[in-house]
Amino acid sequence: MTTAQLISEIKKKQSFLCIGLDVDLNKIPQYLLQEEDPIFAFNKAIIDATHHLCVAYKPNTAFYEAYGLKGWKALEKTINYLNDKHPEIFTIADAKRGDIGNTSSMYAKAFFEDLAFDSVTVAPYMGKDSVEPFLAFKDKHTILLALTSNQGAFDFQTKTVGDKELYKQVLETSKTWHNAENLMYVVGATKAEFLEDIRQIIPNSFLLVPGVGAQGGNLQDVCKYGMNANVGLLINSSRGIIYASNKEDFVNAAAEKAKDIQIVMQSILSSR
Repeated sequence: MTTAQLISEIKKKQSFLCIGLDVDLNKIPQYLLQEEDPIFAFNKAIIDATHHLCVAYKPNTAFYEAYGLKGWKALEKTINYLNDKHPEIFTIADAKRGDIGNTSSMYAKAFFEDLAFDSVTVAPYMGKDSVEPFLAFKDKHTILLALTSNQGAFDFQTKTVGDKELYKQVLETSKTWHNAENLMYVVGATKAEFLEDIRQIIPNSFLLVPGVGAQGGNLQDVCKYGMNANVGLLINSSRGIIYASNKEDFVNAAAEKAKDIQIVMQSILSSR
């Protein structure tokens, strides 16, 4: 999917919501455990109920890898379902990969060619030769971890190295990499006060913003400091939507939570 197509979908749906599909079998409605593939059954129900309210889905691969082969199969069925039924929706493999060049090439092939995701999250710690293999794929996006929402982000990311914070050096350096136009960035919603400085460095890039909802991030603050002329934001909510209920009404509950967020987003967009 191209960036232009993503922007078009945001305008059409009046939404920049991304829904995280982080499936924990201990949290889903217990009756679904009787299904042949309870993970996919849960995902399919969530997608069917919310696809008109969001522009992206983000499965965190750890929640599938934890269940071994059956989990990976459920991930494959989920992405195939999305690509078949809702090709207009942007898909994110939240895998946080990043290794030496030839290994990164194989990770990129796994997520972009075999599973056909539109994007994948990547860690920048090993530098450009670990990231550029992902950037080489046409109309695919590499979402670089820039400033994350967890408390441990302050251990390294905000430390001053030389004359500026490390996360700012990551942002500036990444702009020099080959095919950098394919980069997006992860910036946690709990770090909204940093967004103004971040936009000075990467004014036009899309930001994937986790942490709204269960982690306490504020949507209005994120939009105030992080939104650009093309919106430039994908606001992720996972637990707050998909686990709005663990009973038989979970589909309606998830749709209601997603709708609540979409209504706020529509209001923000209409006021711009």
